[in-house]
Amino acid sequence: MPSITPKPVRAEVQEAGHTDLGRRIAARRKELGLTRQQVGSRSGVDAGFIAYLEEHSAAPGSGSLVRIADALGTTVAELTGATTEQPPGQGPASRDSELVALSEAECRHLLSTHGIGRVAVFTRDGPVIFPVNYVVAGSEIAFRTSWESLLAGAAGARVAFEVDHIDDAMEQGWSVLAVGEAAGVTDEQAIRRLNATARSLPWAGGDRRYWMSVVPSRITGRRVVHR
Repeated sequence: MPSITPKPVRAEVQEAGHTDLGRRIAARRKELGLTRQQVGSRSGVDAGFIAYLEEHSAAPGSGSLVRIADALGTTVAELTGATTEQPPGQGPASRDSELVALSEAECRHLLSTHGIGRVAVFTRDGPVIFPVNYVVAGSEIAFRTSWESLLAGAAGARVAFEVDHIDDAMEQGWSVLAVGEAAGVTDEQAIRRLNATARSLPWAGGDRRYWMSVVPSRITGRRVVHR
């Protein structure tokens, strides 16, 4: 019987996040700055199994999944995507929580870590809020839209940009608000720079190639913490 030489495993199979569960585990682990070994030590689950979950299609037992979720400071529902269609913040409030103001440096740091924000503009029909993919380039907050959109019509007007993060598992969260004048980006060099900086195309799809930017004249932020 002729021998069969196994095919080499392609590099992309080794990348973290081969399944939705694996992607969520890997994303949460990296968000916390943890290694697989550290997650394994916290959860009592072998680090090799953590790697397998991140890289391959697997269905861990409920006990292992609960321990992994606990080690990552989240819930099984969050890891499995059960809360995907639910708005954040449905968890109970902590009795010892309080709201604290963030410094401008903290606000700018938090702005630079996220990719989805909301732009509030005034139109003839009243205020409207648009969710957008955004990037931070220097002192500017930039996002793409279509040339014919209501958002594009806000060029030259004062707008508000907001980004936030809610952690239901820990009953914590923060928000940052930036206010400034919106402007259309027309300089070709600036457009190339923003295209290179953008992590992905706009999630909404379509012909959204018109870059707009906001240079904040005021930035404020708040965080919910436990005393």
